[in-house]
Amino acid sequence: MEKYSREVADCVLKKAKTLCKNLQQVKVETRVENGDPREVICQMSEKLAADVLVMGSHGYGPVKRAFLGSVSNYCAQNVKCPVLIVKKPKSTTPGAGDG
Repeated sequence: MEKYSREVADCVLKKAKTLCKNLQQVKVETRVENGDPREVICQMSEKLAADVLVMGSHGYGPVKRAFLGSVSNYCAQNVKCPVLIVKKPKSTTPGAGDG
């Protein structure tokens, strides 16, 4: 399981670095940490003195969010820097998301 987690983390970091490689005058920090995502993200944003925290959102509905909690919402309420939450784009493919 740990090997799989590391492979997923490496894949996500590779994609993030590709998306950010052409940004000028922007310092991008990436880290892989273990623990409760809400706490780890808040701690790291403070430790790194982040100017802004950019996070993705699963876009769960209110019921799932009530049971699972929202990491992005928690971080937005608890970090000291501004938070930009990026939603997953809606699918434009006909039939996508159908049953």
